[in-house]
Amino acid sequence: MDEEYDVIVLGTGLTECVLSGLLSKEGKKVLHMDRNDYYGGDSASLNLTQLYRKFRPGQEPPSELGRDRDYAVDLIPKFIIASGELTQILVHTDVTRYLEFKQIAGSFVYREGKISKVPSTEMEAVRSPLMGLFEKRRAKKFFEFLQSWKDEDPTTHQGINLDRDTMKTVYEKFGLEAGTQDFIGHAMALYLDDDYITKPARATYERIVLYTSSMARYGKSPYIYPLYGLGELPQSFARLSAIYGGTYMLDKPIDEIVTDGEGKFIGVRSGAETVKARQVIGDPSYFGAGKATEGKVRVVDEGKVVRAICVLKHPIPETEDADSCQIIIPQNQVGRRNDIYIAMVSSTHNVCSKGIYIAIVSTIVETDKPELEIAPGLKLLGPIHDKRVVILTNYMPSLTRPSL
Repeated sequence: MDEEYDVIVLGTGLTECVLSGLLSKEGKKVLHMDRNDYYGGDSASLNLTQLYRKFRPGQEPPSELGRDRDYAVDLIPKFIIASGELTQILVHTDVTRYLEFKQIAGSFVYREGKISKVPSTEMEAVRSPLMGLFEKRRAKKFFEFLQSWKDEDPTTHQGINLDRDTMKTVYEKFGLEAGTQDFIGHAMALYLDDDYITKPARATYERIVLYTSSMARYGKSPYIYPLYGLGELPQSFARLSAIYGGTYMLDKPIDEIVTDGEGKFIGVRSGAETVKARQVIGDPSYFGAGKATEGKVRVVDEGKVVRAICVLKHPIPETEDADSCQIIIPQNQVGRRNDIYIAMVSSTHNVCSKGIYIAIVSTIVETDKPELEIAPGLKLLGPIHDKRVVILTNYMPSLTRPSL
Protein backbone atom coordinates (compact mmCIF):
# COMPACT_ATOMS: atom_id res chain seq x y z
CA MET A 1 0.00 0.00 0.00
CA ASP A 2 2.62 2.50 -1.12
CA GLU A 3 0.24 4.58 -3.25
CA GLU A 4 -1.18 7.91 -2.10
CA TYR A 5 -4.89 8.60 -2.50
CA ASP A 6 -7.11 11.66 -2.60
CA VAL A 7 -9.57 10.11 -0.14
CA ILE A 8 -9.65 7.07 2.13
CA VAL A 9 -13.15 5.90 3.04
CA LEU A 10 -13.50 3.69 6.13
CA GLY A 11 -16.53 1.43 6.43
CA THR A 12 -18.95 0.26 3.75
CA GLY A 13 -22.23 1.55 5.16
CA LEU A 14 -24.67 3.21 2.79
CA THR A 15 -23.43 6.75 3.49
CA GLU A 16 -19.78 5.78 3.00
CA CYS A 17 -20.48 3.88 -0.24
CA VAL A 18 -22.58 6.70 -1.70
CA LEU A 19 -19.75 9.16 -1.02
CA SER A 20 -17.14 6.75 -2.37
CA GLY A 21 -19.13 6.27 -5.58
CA LEU A 22 -19.71 9.99 -6.10
CA LEU A 23 -16.09 10.92 -5.35
CA SER A 24 -14.77 8.25 -7.73
CA LYS A 25 -17.16 9.43 -10.43
CA GLU A 26 -15.76 12.97 -9.99
CA GLY A 27 -12.27 11.67 -10.72
CA LYS A 28 -10.94 11.36 -7.17
CA LYS A 29 -8.54 8.53 -6.38
CA VAL A 30 -10.39 6.61 -3.66
CA LEU A 31 -9.34 3.76 -1.36
CA HIS A 32 -12.27 2.13 0.44
CA MET A 33 -11.52 -0.11 3.44
CA ASP A 34 -13.66 -2.14 5.85
CA ARG A 35 -12.73 -4.29 8.84
CA ASN A 36 -15.61 -6.67 8.02
CA ASP A 37 -15.60 -9.35 5.32
CA TYR A 38 -18.95 -8.11 3.98
CA TYR A 39 -20.37 -4.85 2.64
CA GLY A 40 -22.77 -2.67 4.57
CA GLY A 41 -21.32 -2.22 8.06
CA ASP A 42 -24.19 -1.50 10.45
CA SER A 43 -26.54 -1.29 7.44
CA ALA A 44 -25.63 -4.72 6.05
CA SER A 45 -28.09 -7.45 5.08
CA LEU A 46 -26.96 -10.77 6.57
CA ASN A 47 -27.66 -14.36 5.64
CA LEU A 48 -28.68 -16.78 8.41
CA THR A 49 -25.14 -17.91 9.19
CA GLN A 50 -23.88 -14.33 9.47
CA LEU A 51 -26.91 -13.37 11.57
CA TYR A 52 -26.32 -16.17 14.07
CA ARG A 53 -22.58 -15.55 14.11
CA LYS A 54 -23.27 -11.91 15.03
CA PHE A 55 -25.99 -12.40 17.65
CA ARG A 56 -25.63 -16.03 18.80
CA PRO A 57 -22.01 -17.11 18.36
CA GLY A 58 -21.55 -20.88 18.41
CA GLN A 59 -25.21 -21.58 17.67
CA GLU A 60 -26.31 -23.06 14.34
CA PRO A 61 -29.42 -21.72 12.54
CA PRO A 62 -32.37 -24.15 12.86
CA SER A 63 -33.13 -26.08 9.68
CA GLU A 64 -36.83 -25.15 9.90
CA LEU A 65 -35.94 -21.59 8.83
CA GLY A 66 -34.85 -22.82 5.41
CA ARG A 67 -31.77 -22.29 3.29
CA ASP A 68 -29.03 -19.95 4.40
CA ARG A 69 -28.80 -18.29 0.99
CA ASP A 70 -32.50 -17.36 1.01
CA TYR A 71 -31.88 -14.76 3.73
CA ALA A 72 -30.76 -11.14 3.59
CA VAL A 73 -31.83 -9.72 6.95
CA ASP A 74 -31.31 -5.97 7.38
CA LEU A 75 -29.54 -4.80 10.52
CA ILE A 76 -31.06 -1.33 10.05
CA PRO A 77 -34.62 -1.07 8.70
CA LYS A 78 -35.24 1.52 6.01
CA PHE A 79 -37.89 1.88 3.35
CA ILE A 80 -37.13 4.27 0.51
CA ILE A 81 -39.68 6.97 -0.21
CA ALA A 82 -40.44 6.74 -3.93
CA SER A 83 -39.88 10.40 -4.88
CA GLY A 84 -37.28 11.17 -2.23
CA GLU A 85 -33.67 12.34 -2.33
CA LEU A 86 -32.14 8.86 -2.16
CA THR A 87 -34.23 7.73 -5.14
CA GLN A 88 -33.03 10.78 -7.07
CA ILE A 89 -29.39 9.94 -6.24
CA LEU A 90 -29.91 6.34 -7.38
CA VAL A 91 -31.34 7.52 -10.69
CA HIS A 92 -28.80 10.32 -11.20
CA THR A 93 -25.82 7.99 -10.68
CA ASP A 94 -27.43 5.19 -12.75
CA VAL A 95 -26.94 2.81 -9.83
CA THR A 96 -30.47 1.56 -10.55
CA ARG A 97 -28.97 -0.66 -13.28
CA TYR A 98 -27.63 -2.89 -10.48
CA LEU A 99 -30.85 -2.93 -8.47
CA GLU A 100 -34.42 -4.12 -8.68
CA PHE A 101 -37.08 -2.59 -6.45
CA LYS A 102 -40.49 -3.70 -5.28
CA GLN A 103 -43.19 -1.60 -3.70
CA ILE A 104 -44.00 -1.96 -0.02
CA ALA A 105 -47.58 -3.22 0.14
CA GLY A 106 -48.99 -0.96 2.82
CA SER A 107 -48.45 1.99 5.14
CA PHE A 108 -50.23 1.83 8.50
CA VAL A 109 -50.58 3.93 11.63
CA TYR A 110 -51.49 2.93 15.18
CA ARG A 111 -54.26 4.93 16.80
CA GLU A 112 -56.45 4.30 19.83
CA GLY A 113 -55.37 0.70 20.17
CA LYS A 114 -55.87 -0.26 16.52
CA ILE A 115 -53.83 -0.47 13.33
CA SER A 116 -55.33 1.52 10.46
CA LYS A 117 -54.18 1.81 6.86
CA VAL A 118 -52.95 5.19 5.72
CA PRO A 119 -55.40 5.97 2.87
CA SER A 120 -53.90 5.79 -0.63
CA THR A 121 -57.06 6.67 -2.59
CA GLU A 122 -59.99 9.04 -2.11
CA MET A 123 -62.27 6.03 -1.58
CA GLU A 124 -60.00 4.68 1.17
CA ALA A 125 -59.95 8.12 2.78
CA VAL A 126 -63.76 8.22 2.86
CA ARG A 127 -63.90 4.80 4.51
CA SER A 128 -60.96 5.29 6.86
CA PRO A 129 -61.68 5.00 10.60
CA LEU A 130 -58.85 7.44 11.35
CA MET A 131 -61.24 10.42 11.30
CA GLY A 132 -64.90 11.10 11.87
CA LEU A 133 -67.13 12.60 9.17
CA PHE A 134 -66.73 16.26 10.16
CA GLU A 135 -63.01 15.86 10.77
CA LYS A 136 -62.63 14.37 7.29
CA ARG A 137 -64.16 17.53 5.85
CA ARG A 138 -61.71 19.70 7.77
CA ALA A 139 -58.80 17.48 6.73
CA LYS A 140 -59.93 17.64 3.10
CA LYS A 141 -59.77 21.45 3.22
CA PHE A 142 -56.30 21.22 4.77
CA PHE A 143 -54.98 18.96 2.00
CA GLU A 144 -56.64 21.05 -0.71
CA PHE A 145 -54.84 24.07 0.75
CA LEU A 146 -51.49 22.25 0.51
CA GLN A 147 -52.15 21.00 -3.02
CA SER A 148 -53.15 24.41 -4.34
CA TRP A 149 -50.31 26.33 -2.65
CA LYS A 150 -48.16 28.41 -5.00
CA ASP A 151 -45.43 30.60 -3.58
CA GLU A 152 -45.91 33.21 -6.27
CA ASP A 153 -49.72 33.39 -5.86
CA PRO A 154 -50.82 35.02 -2.56
CA THR A 155 -54.45 34.08 -3.26
CA THR A 156 -53.53 30.45 -2.47
CA HIS A 157 -51.99 31.31 0.91
CA GLN A 158 -55.19 31.90 2.91
CA GLY A 159 -53.28 34.29 5.17
CA ILE A 160 -50.59 31.72 5.98
CA ASN A 161 -46.86 32.39 5.67
CA LEU A 162 -45.10 29.01 5.55
CA ASP A 163 -41.75 30.56 6.42
CA ARG A 164 -43.06 32.42 9.45
CA ASP A 165 -46.15 30.64 10.79
CA THR A 166 -45.73 27.42 12.76
CA MET A 167 -47.49 24.13 12.04
CA LYS A 168 -49.45 24.76 15.24
CA THR A 169 -50.88 27.88 13.60
CA VAL A 170 -51.74 25.97 10.41
CA TYR A 171 -53.42 23.13 12.30
CA GLU A 172 -55.45 25.61 14.34
CA LYS A 173 -56.54 27.49 11.22
CA PHE A 174 -58.16 24.34 9.85
CA GLY A 175 -59.42 23.19 13.25
CA LEU A 176 -57.70 19.80 13.08
CA GLU A 177 -57.99 17.51 16.09
CA ALA A 178 -54.95 16.24 18.00
CA GLY A 179 -55.35 12.73 16.55
CA THR A 180 -55.38 14.11 13.01
CA GLN A 181 -52.31 16.20 13.78
CA ASP A 182 -50.60 13.00 14.98
CA PHE A 183 -51.53 11.23 11.76
CA ILE A 184 -50.34 14.06 9.50
CA GLY A 185 -47.14 14.86 11.39
CA HIS A 186 -45.99 11.30 12.03
CA ALA A 187 -47.55 9.02 9.38
CA MET A 188 -47.18 11.47 6.47
CA ALA A 189 -44.52 14.06 7.34
CA LEU A 190 -42.64 11.22 9.10
CA TYR A 191 -41.45 13.24 12.09
CA LEU A 192 -40.18 11.17 15.01
CA ASP A 193 -41.42 13.61 17.67
CA ASP A 194 -43.57 16.76 18.03
CA ASP A 195 -40.80 19.37 17.93
CA TYR A 196 -41.86 20.31 14.38
CA ILE A 197 -45.17 21.77 15.63
CA THR A 198 -43.50 24.91 16.99
CA LYS A 199 -41.29 25.44 13.93
CA PRO A 200 -42.10 27.23 10.64
CA ALA A 201 -44.49 25.17 8.51
CA ARG A 202 -42.44 25.17 5.29
CA ALA A 203 -40.48 21.96 6.04
CA THR A 204 -43.63 20.08 7.04
CA TYR A 205 -45.44 21.28 3.92
CA GLU A 206 -42.57 19.93 1.78
CA ARG A 207 -42.56 16.60 3.62
CA ILE A 208 -46.31 16.11 3.14
CA VAL A 209 -46.06 16.99 -0.55
CA LEU A 210 -43.21 14.47 -0.91
CA TYR A 211 -45.27 11.78 0.82
CA THR A 212 -48.39 12.38 -1.29
CA SER A 213 -46.44 12.56 -4.56
CA SER A 214 -44.67 9.30 -3.65
CA MET A 215 -48.02 7.70 -2.83
CA ALA A 216 -49.47 8.88 -6.15
CA ARG A 217 -46.49 7.47 -8.02
CA TYR A 218 -47.22 3.81 -7.25
CA GLY A 219 -50.38 3.66 -5.13
CA LYS A 220 -50.84 1.44 -2.02
CA SER A 221 -47.84 2.98 -0.23
CA PRO A 222 -45.16 5.62 -0.89
CA TYR A 223 -42.29 3.21 -0.19
CA ILE A 224 -40.07 1.00 -2.32
CA TYR A 225 -37.50 -1.57 -1.22
CA PRO A 226 -34.61 -3.32 -3.03
CA LEU A 227 -34.86 -7.05 -3.71
CA TYR A 228 -32.29 -8.97 -1.63
CA GLY A 229 -32.27 -6.34 1.10
CA LEU A 230 -30.83 -2.92 1.84
CA GLY A 231 -27.31 -4.33 1.71
CA GLU A 232 -27.67 -4.20 -2.08
CA LEU A 233 -27.52 -0.38 -1.94
CA PRO A 234 -23.96 0.01 -0.59
CA GLN A 235 -22.78 -2.84 -2.83
CA SER A 236 -24.22 -1.07 -5.88
CA PHE A 237 -22.47 2.20 -5.04
CA ALA A 238 -19.29 0.18 -4.45
CA ARG A 239 -19.62 -1.11 -8.03
CA LEU A 240 -20.01 2.48 -9.22
CA SER A 241 -16.82 3.46 -7.39
CA ALA A 242 -14.93 0.48 -8.84
CA ILE A 243 -16.02 1.37 -12.40
CA TYR A 244 -14.40 4.80 -11.93
CA GLY A 245 -11.18 3.41 -10.46
CA GLY A 246 -12.00 3.09 -6.76
CA THR A 247 -10.03 0.44 -4.83
CA TYR A 248 -11.77 -1.79 -2.26
CA MET A 249 -10.29 -3.77 0.61
CA LEU A 250 -12.61 -5.84 2.81
CA ASP A 251 -11.58 -7.78 5.94
CA LYS A 252 -8.85 -5.20 6.53
CA PRO A 253 -8.29 -4.19 10.18
CA ILE A 254 -7.87 -0.45 10.76
CA ASP A 255 -5.38 -0.05 13.57
CA GLU A 256 -4.74 3.70 13.59
CA ILE A 257 -5.78 7.01 12.09
CA VAL A 258 -2.34 8.54 11.58
CA THR A 259 -1.89 12.28 12.20
CA ASP A 260 1.09 14.63 12.31
CA GLY A 261 2.24 16.70 15.27
CA GLU A 262 -0.49 19.28 14.64
CA GLY A 263 -3.24 16.66 14.53
CA LYS A 264 -3.61 16.86 10.75
CA PHE A 265 -4.59 13.66 8.96
CA ILE A 266 -1.78 11.83 7.16
CA GLY A 267 -3.01 8.31 6.56
CA VAL A 268 -4.39 5.04 7.88
CA ARG A 269 -2.38 2.18 9.39
CA SER A 270 -3.36 -1.47 8.96
CA GLY A 271 -0.87 -3.79 10.63
CA ALA A 272 2.62 -2.77 9.54
CA GLU A 273 1.35 -0.88 6.49
CA THR A 274 0.39 2.78 6.32
CA VAL A 275 -1.45 4.24 3.34
CA LYS A 276 -1.47 8.00 2.82
CA ALA A 277 -4.23 10.30 1.61
CA ARG A 278 -5.32 13.94 1.69
CA GLN A 279 -8.68 13.24 3.36
CA VAL A 280 -10.41 10.53 5.35
CA ILE A 281 -14.14 9.78 5.62
CA GLY A 282 -15.65 7.03 7.71
CA ASP A 283 -18.29 5.80 10.08
CA PRO A 284 -17.86 6.80 13.76
CA SER A 285 -16.57 3.41 14.89
CA TYR A 286 -13.31 4.10 13.07
CA PHE A 287 -12.76 7.36 14.95
CA GLY A 288 -12.98 6.22 18.54
CA ALA A 289 -16.78 6.35 18.84
CA GLY A 290 -16.85 8.73 21.79
CA LYS A 291 -13.42 7.84 23.18
CA ALA A 292 -10.56 10.29 23.42
CA THR A 293 -7.77 9.75 20.90
CA GLU A 294 -4.58 11.72 21.49
CA GLY A 295 -6.58 13.92 23.85
CA LYS A 296 -9.32 14.61 21.29
CA VAL A 297 -12.86 13.30 21.05
CA ARG A 298 -13.66 13.10 17.35
CA VAL A 299 -17.23 11.81 17.68
CA VAL A 300 -19.73 12.19 20.51
CA ASP A 301 -22.67 10.15 21.78
CA GLU A 302 -26.00 11.44 20.43
CA GLY A 303 -28.27 8.89 22.11
CA LYS A 304 -29.20 5.27 21.49
CA VAL A 305 -31.59 3.29 19.28
CA VAL A 306 -33.15 -0.04 20.25
CA ARG A 307 -34.14 -2.54 17.56
CA ALA A 308 -35.75 -5.95 17.75
CA ILE A 309 -35.22 -8.14 14.69
CA CYS A 310 -38.12 -10.59 14.76
CA VAL A 311 -38.80 -13.73 12.74
CA LEU A 312 -42.51 -14.38 12.20
CA LYS A 313 -44.36 -17.24 10.53
CA HIS A 314 -47.35 -15.08 9.62
CA PRO A 315 -48.16 -11.57 8.36
CA ILE A 316 -48.70 -8.92 11.02
CA PRO A 317 -52.33 -9.04 12.22
CA GLU A 318 -54.70 -6.26 11.07
CA THR A 319 -52.55 -5.40 8.03
CA GLU A 320 -54.80 -7.08 5.44
CA ASP A 321 -52.28 -9.96 5.17
CA ALA A 322 -49.75 -7.58 3.62
CA ASP A 323 -46.50 -9.24 2.54
CA SER A 324 -44.70 -6.04 3.54
CA CYS A 325 -45.63 -2.90 5.44
CA GLN A 326 -44.60 -0.05 7.66
CA ILE A 327 -46.48 0.67 10.88
CA ILE A 328 -45.89 3.92 12.74
CA ILE A 329 -46.88 4.21 16.39
CA PRO A 330 -47.00 7.97 17.12
CA GLN A 331 -45.42 8.82 20.47
CA ASN A 332 -48.60 10.40 21.85
CA GLN A 333 -50.45 7.11 21.37
CA VAL A 334 -48.17 5.30 23.83
CA GLY A 335 -47.03 8.13 26.13
CA ARG A 336 -43.55 8.58 24.67
CA ARG A 337 -41.46 11.39 23.25
CA ASN A 338 -40.41 9.45 20.12
CA ASP A 339 -42.34 7.27 17.69
CA ILE A 340 -42.01 3.49 17.41
CA TYR A 341 -41.50 2.11 13.90
CA ILE A 342 -42.25 -1.36 12.56
CA ALA A 343 -40.85 -2.43 9.17
CA MET A 344 -41.88 -5.83 7.82
CA VAL A 345 -40.71 -7.64 4.66
CA SER A 346 -40.95 -11.22 3.39
CA SER A 347 -39.93 -13.73 0.75
CA THR A 348 -41.62 -11.46 -1.81
CA HIS A 349 -38.49 -9.30 -1.50
CA ASN A 350 -36.05 -12.25 -1.57
CA VAL A 351 -34.91 -11.66 2.01
CA CYS A 352 -36.12 -14.89 3.67
CA SER A 353 -37.66 -18.29 2.99
CA LYS A 354 -41.28 -18.67 1.92
CA GLY A 355 -43.68 -18.56 4.84
CA ILE A 356 -41.27 -16.41 6.88
CA TYR A 357 -41.68 -12.70 7.63
CA ILE A 358 -38.97 -10.41 9.04
CA ALA A 359 -40.25 -7.56 11.23
CA ILE A 360 -37.97 -4.97 12.83
CA VAL A 361 -39.33 -2.84 15.68
CA SER A 362 -37.27 0.23 16.58
CA THR A 363 -37.30 3.50 18.49
CA ILE A 364 -35.01 6.06 20.10
CA VAL A 365 -34.11 5.02 23.64
CA GLU A 366 -35.60 7.22 26.38
CA THR A 367 -35.13 5.12 29.56
CA ASP A 368 -32.77 2.58 31.13
CA LYS A 369 -35.06 -0.26 29.99
CA PRO A 370 -34.93 -0.06 26.18
CA GLU A 371 -36.62 -3.38 25.42
CA LEU A 372 -39.70 -2.32 27.39
CA GLU A 373 -39.92 0.79 25.22
CA ILE A 374 -40.60 -1.27 22.09
CA ALA A 375 -43.13 -3.53 23.84
CA PRO A 376 -46.13 -1.74 22.21
CA GLY A 377 -44.65 -2.55 18.80
CA LEU A 378 -43.79 -6.16 19.67
CA LYS A 379 -47.35 -6.67 20.91
CA LEU A 380 -48.73 -5.84 17.46
CA LEU A 381 -46.69 -8.58 15.75
CA GLY A 382 -48.60 -11.54 17.14
CA PRO A 383 -46.62 -14.74 17.99
CA ILE A 384 -42.87 -14.17 17.52
CA HIS A 385 -40.89 -17.23 16.41
CA ASP A 386 -37.47 -15.71 17.13
CA LYS A 387 -36.18 -12.34 18.30
CA ARG A 388 -32.86 -10.53 18.59
CA VAL A 389 -32.62 -7.20 20.40
CA VAL A 390 -29.77 -4.83 19.68
CA ILE A 391 -29.02 -1.40 21.18
CA LEU A 392 -26.82 0.91 19.14
CA THR A 393 -25.34 4.31 19.95
CA ASN A 394 -25.76 7.16 17.48
CA TYR A 395 -22.65 9.27 17.05
CA MET A 396 -22.03 12.69 15.54
CA PRO A 397 -18.80 14.59 14.82
CA SER A 398 -17.64 16.50 17.87
CA LEU A 399 -18.14 20.26 17.98
CA THR A 400 -14.40 20.73 18.27
CA ARG A 401 -14.04 19.17 14.79
CA PRO A 402 -10.35 18.26 15.12
CA SER A 403 -8.31 18.39 11.95
CA LEU A 404 -7.70 14.88 10.62
